[in-house]
Amino acid sequence: MAGTSPLVVVGDALLDRDLTGRADRLAPDAPVPVVAGCTERTRPGGAALAALLAARDGRDVTLITGLDDGPAGRTLRRLLEPWLELVALPMTGALPEKTRILAQDRPVARLDRGDGRAREATAAARAVLAAAPAVLVSDYGRGAADVLRPHLRGRTPVVWDPHARGGRPVPGARLVTPARAEARTFAAALPGGRAADGAAPCGTPAAAELRAHAEEAAALLRHWRAGAVAVTLGARGALLSYGEHPLLVPAPAGHHGDACGAGDRFAATAAGLLADGALVGEAVEGAVAVATAFVGAGGAGALSGTAHPGGAPRSPAAPPPGDDPAALVARIRAAGGTVVAAGGCFDLLHAGHVGLLQAARRLGDCLVVCVNSDASVRRRKGEGRPVSPLADRVRVLRALSCVDAVAVFDEDTPERLLSRLRPDVWVKGGDYAAADLPEAALLREWGGQAVLLPYLDGRSSTVLMARAAGGAS
Repeated sequence: MAGTSPLVVVGDALLDRDLTGRADRLAPDAPVPVVAGCTERTRPGGAALAALLAARDGRDVTLITGLDDGPAGRTLRRLLEPWLELVALPMTGALPEKTRILAQDRPVARLDRGDGRAREATAAARAVLAAAPAVLVSDYGRGAADVLRPHLRGRTPVVWDPHARGGRPVPGARLVTPARAEARTFAAALPGGRAADGAAPCGTPAAAELRAHAEEAAALLRHWRAGAVAVTLGARGALLSYGEHPLLVPAPAGHHGDACGAGDRFAATAAGLLADGALVGEAVEGAVAVATAFVGAGGAGALSGTAHPGGAPRSPAAPPPGDDPAALVARIRAAGGTVVAAGGCFDLLHAGHVGLLQAARRLGDCLVVCVNSDASVRRRKGEGRPVSPLADRVRVLRALSCVDAVAVFDEDTPERLLSRLRPDVWVKGGDYAAADLPEAALLREWGGQAVLLPYLDGRSSTVLMARAAGGAS
């Protein structure tokens, strides 16, 4: 995902805290756990989290939100300003804060304080919206979307991420992204309740639940007059409705990590992909993949410490599938991490390839796969190659959990691409000899190292094609 198009985020910012410790006993005066040895982590929440995630994708992001000058507001500014442009709306009350208490990384209680609301639009906010190429509205029901509603109509594309306390999206929003509980609440509040057909329940409980989600999404789409509604279903992915015959986009993997912030990750990714020119279905598919990886990497809790007083990011975001290679490398390097790259044609991906890439990923903090273009493969392997075109090879590589980004080169060898990425480690399979690694000298120019990794014997694309052509089992 190349985060190149700018994005304006409108919505309600929160300050989130996690107090994390261990609970090994109950309190003597009440049947509640005693959480001891707590560490505190602070991060942006609400619309501020969505904006931060979009900025960490490499986008130029402007956040329009209510913000005060109290302690929480100052902390939030410090966390956000290294990453994005802030346009503050005046507030009544204090910036909302949400504190989770976790024991063994499981939430046991939440403390909320601060009832601040955005009070009015400003000339600066109106000017930013007038020039915005794409807008994400993250409406947590604290006034930002309300005071700017007249200026959000007609903005294209608009992705609207609604929450239970917020209002309805503006008519014509290109995509609305409620979670399943939010969709059910909104649909139940429609005239006549959810648009069920009154038929007796049939099929399995899972099928009945899916049917209910589809009916709710279709009803909301009509009521909101939106282009599409994507109901996020957690580990099941998302259900995308244009009104008839919904599309179920399954999650690429099952994760049981902290889902806090997954909805913001989904909305920020979908909005960014639409800004880049993707179709709605493509944006939802990409958002499901990135949100799944986000949960697997620890969710919003893994983003604590997003900036230090010097303004540089402390740790890179979990790289989404298909992340822009240059942006990924910059984030990993800024965090002091190790960049690993591996290269090849990867025509007919097989067990040898997968084993090599998994081993390569364990050598550092990210893995960029440098893959030959179709023309490059043809020059190296001859006519009839590649069997799999570039788009298919890239998609398969990006589907591997060990691959963080894919870069394509058109030359016979990847020296020019490597000079741009400047990886710390360059990996090739053990079936190469040292003389076959002209990249080794290049890596030494910036202190990098070329290495060989063991390769599974007898696994190669050429062998697979020969077996297939000969009908061998």
